[in-house]
Order: sequence, then structure tokens, then C-alpha cells
Amino acid sequence: MMNYVYYDTSLQETMILTEAFHTGRVICENDNLYKFIWVWEGKLTLTVDHVEIEMGQDEIISMNNLHRAEFKEVSGKYLALLFNENFYGICKHEKEVSCSGVLFGGTSCIVHLHLPIADSGLLHEVVDRMIAEYILCDNLQGEMLRLLLKRFVILCTRLARKQLSGFPVNEKGFDIIQRYYVLVDNYFKEKKQVQAYAALLHRSPKTLSNLFAAYGMPSPLKVIQERVVTEAKRLLLHTSHSVKEISVILGFESVGTFSRFFKNMTGENTSAYRKRLQ
Repeated sequence: MMNYVYYDTSLQETMILTEAFHTGRVICENDNLYKFIWVWEGKLTLTVDHVEIEMGQDEIISMNNLHRAEFKEVSGKYLALLFNENFYGICKHEKEVSCSGVLFGGTSCIVHLHLPIADSGLLHEVVDRMIAEYILCDNLQGEMLRLLLKRFVILCTRLARKQLSGFPVNEKGFDIIQRYYVLVDNYFKEKKQVQAYAALLHRSPKTLSNLFAAYGMPSPLKVIQERVVTEAKRLLLHTSHSVKEISVILGFESVGTFSRFFKNMTGENTSAYRKRLQ
């Protein structure tokens, strides 16, 4: 069974290739790892932030370091590619790979890709070269793995742009959507109105709404709301913060405003949600 680990002690850099991610409780709960899960054969069922995802052969999902994955059923073979920010900084390399707003958003809406044969072949080639580097294990191993990871991320980003937008005729338009998602990830705690992001992008709120609709994406306001409620769920389930403390962390004026927002978004109150899933 494949299980390759690169770890640089001095730089705290980690990159892992494994077919047994579901058996490693420590790495499953590690909140520093970006993750790709790629089904090679058979089927896989897992939950990401309590949202169930079913995957078949040559399907791949990407998760950022905030997402918590739990495996419910593994009937086949899959690859997990994991790395931390020190090994490859997604935000730092955004201009190179343009993936932040496509592959690694902070909401519970996970990018779920279906690999055509040609794309599957290209990714297999990259993984084969990664394995060769793990086996070689010389003083250039880390840098070579970083370059190969970059290629893997770029290939997935290209595929995501095609599948999420129906191969956009206006590449610039999709870039604006991607930048919007990145900005929301960065500022959702303090900025909760579309107007604020429109100003940062030098566009009008109406232009953004029309653009998102043209690409079949959720509305700009929905993107903000989903990001806020996803973070609220994580704080309720994975921290001991009180509801009042969470409302402050998320930038709400009062605990009442936060509670009403959460109820409107999820259909249940914060205490019921926390009790049901903890």
C-alpha cells in the first residue's frame, strides 16, 4: 500500500502521498493540511464538514486546511495527496497557479471533479514522477516534489475552470469570480455586504450579480452567507466557544443577530446544531 511522506524538520514542510488516509487519525484531524482525494478504482463515501460526498472512479475533490474529512465507506482504491502551507503556500503562489478561489475555498461546497481519460492520464504521470522522487530521496527531493505538486494543482485548476463554468468564453469574467471568492475568504468576518467586495474589485454589485448568474454560480450574497455559516458551524463543532463568543469572532453586532442568521441559513438554532452533531 502506498504511503510516502516528505518532512523537512527545519522548515516544517510536509507532503504526503497515501492510499490509507482513512486509517490515519492523526493526519485526518491535522488542521494544517491541504488535501486532494482521488478515487482510482471502486467507490468512496466520506463526509466533509458533515456533508456527505459519494465518489466514483476518476473523481477528485480538493479541500483546504479548514475542512474536516471523515471516511464512511472505502470500497476500492484511492490516493490522498496532502501538503501544508510551509511546503507550498497556496496564497503565496496564487499568481502562479490561480487556484485559491477555485480549488480551495473555505465553504462546505467542495469542488468535485470528474476526470476525463486524458486528464486522468496526465495526473497519473505526475503522481508516478512524485513516487520516483520519494524513492530517489536526495537533497533535491523537496524542490522536485514542490514543482510536481505545482503541476498537479495547475492541471486540477484548469479542469475545475472548465467544469465549473462550462469552459468560459470570457476568461476575464471567471477571473473576477475567482478573485471574489478569495476576497470573501479573507474578509468575511468584517465585510458581509456585496457592495464592499464590489468596491474592492472596481465593479458594481449589479455587474457582479449578472456575472455570477451568467456562469451559473451562486449569487455574490449567497457566497458571503455560505462562508459565514460554514465558519460558524466549524466553531460550534470544533471549539468550546460560547455562542456569544462566536458571534463576536464572526463580526456580528449582537448574539441575537448571529442566532437569527444561523437559524435562517440552517433551519435550526445554534444549540440544537451543536448538540446534534457533537
